[in-house]
Formats: sequence, C-alpha cells, structure tokens
Amino acid sequence: MSEIKGKFFLLLAFSLAGTSVVTARMLAEKLNSFTITAVSLGLLLLCLLPVYANKTAKTIRLLKITDWRMLLLQALFGIFLFRIFLLFGVHLTSTVEAGILTGAAPAITALLAWTFLKEPLSGKTILGIACTIAGIALLQGLNLQGVGFSRDHFWGNALILCAAASESTFNVIARKQGAKGCSTRLPMQPMVQMLLVSAIAFVFCLFPALFEQPLPSIQAIGREEWAALVWYGLVVTALAFIFYYAGVQRCDAYTIAAFSGMMPLTSMLLSVSLFSERIGYVQWAGGILIISSMLLIGESQKPQEAKKCSLGLSRKNNKIF
Repeated sequence: MSEIKGKFFLLLAFSLAGTSVVTARMLAEKLNSFTITAVSLGLLLLCLLPVYANKTAKTIRLLKITDWRMLLLQALFGIFLFRIFLLFGVHLTSTVEAGILTGAAPAITALLAWTFLKEPLSGKTILGIACTIAGIALLQGLNLQGVGFSRDHFWGNALILCAAASESTFNVIARKQGAKGCSTRLPMQPMVQMLLVSAIAFVFCLFPALFEQPLPSIQAIGREEWAALVWYGLVVTALAFIFYYAGVQRCDAYTIAAFSGMMPLTSMLLSVSLFSERIGYVQWAGGILIISSMLLIGESQKPQEAKKCSLGLSRKNNKIF
C-alpha cells in the first residue's frame, strides 16, 4: 500500500513539474526571465513563509557553514539556473521540444555521476545515454531528409539542455551529499528546506530583475499571467516538491527515474492542446527515445540498494502524508 501511494505521489509530482515548460512559455510572452523567477518565488515566500516562520527560524540557528554551502548550490542549480535557461530557451524553440529535451536530465546525471562520483555505468545506463543522444539528434533536425532549422532554434534547444544539465548537477550534488550511508547533512523538514532554497534563489534573481524594469511590465499583465505566476510558484515549485518528497520516502530510485518520464510527456501533451503545436514523426521518435532512456537508466539501478537508501531517508525525516 505504501509503494502504491509513493507511485501516486510521484505521478502527481512529475505531472505538475511538466507544466513548468508550458507556464514558462505563457509568461515569457509578457515578462522577462529574471522578473518571472523573482515574482513567482516572491509569491511563494509571501504565502508560505509566515506559516513556517518559527520552524524556519529554528532551523537557521542550527545550520553550519557546510549546510549553507549546500543550500546555495541547490538554489543556484536546482531553481535559479534551471529556470533562467528554461525561460530564455522557450523564447527560441517550440514548447513541445523544450518539454521533451528536459527528459535528458537522467542521462546527464548518469554521465556526471560517472565522471565526478566514479559511479559505474551499467549496460542499460550506457544504452539509455545512447538513446538520449539519438533523441536529441532527431529533435535537432537531423532527420532522414536532412532538413535543418534556424540558428535561433538550435540555440533555444541548447539552452533547454543547459536547464536539464542544471537539474542534473543539482541531483549529483544531492547524491554526493548523501553518499555516506545515504544520509543527509540537512536534518530539516522538506518544506523548510524548500523555503530556504527558494529564498536564496529569490535573492539571486532579484538584482538582475531590477535591470529589466519589472514594474511597467508587471502592471501591464492580466489575470491569466498572474494566475500563471501563482501556479509557477506555489504549484510547480512548492506542491510538486512535497509530492516528490513523499514519493521518495516510499519508492526505490529506479521507480523515481521511471516516473520522471511524466514530465516531458505532460509538457508535450499540454503544448499540443494549449498552443496547437504539431508533433511530427521526427519529434515523436525523439521523444520516445528520450523517455525510453529514462526507463533504461532507472532500471539500471540496483533495487535493493535504492530501497535501502530510500528507507534510510524516510527514517531520518518526518513524513508529509
């Protein structure tokens, strides 16, 4: 029963995370990238920080320099760089391709873990990485007819891959942090950790947002854009994080990797329904290859070791659901 709940939470988490690409596309038409990130995170902090003010203050007093360093890295790669690359990228490429390309994160994570953490690559992991490379090649226009696309389109896809690489770097940092016995140096509640990371990311983007002259553009947006900003902050960041953490407590690592395929799938389906974007055979083939790579990389992990790590984490942290 617990595992079924975990899979349900992961399904919700990655489905909500998949809406980030579509939300970014909607907001990028009216607001600049740093402004979007600053306002959405500001709304998150404004709504949730008063509720968890006491717990957050108690946690801050217990944090050491190494803990602050980890929080800074998580904010930099997990939120700030990921969102900035994503928001700049959706200006130049299609929402469908942007969503699919975010699915390259597990393959990039595996390569980074092999390079920096010296983790071995299994046959399925290597095959998954190869599928990711082939899928990206198809999405970059390398089809059988040799039809290419504009330079802006190419750089748009490159920026989306940078966003996926930022997420992968965040995953490797978290993995390195918990390498010894799958433990964590941050014994804090997930909501408190999310608020601290979001606050740091808010500070990162606040100064560059001022150069975008945000006030006139913010005053010009309508209800749809404000609803998208609230969704981007409270749902895509906060709620998806809660569901993700609840799923992590109940599922193995390979199950988590498998369900991460919901993120590009959700983004692709929403792009077709909301923006009437067309999906060609090449895009379908590239998307299938990238989603298949996530399944292969997820299955390549040893279930017993992953389960041991998951159970260890669940004992050290309070359950959310």
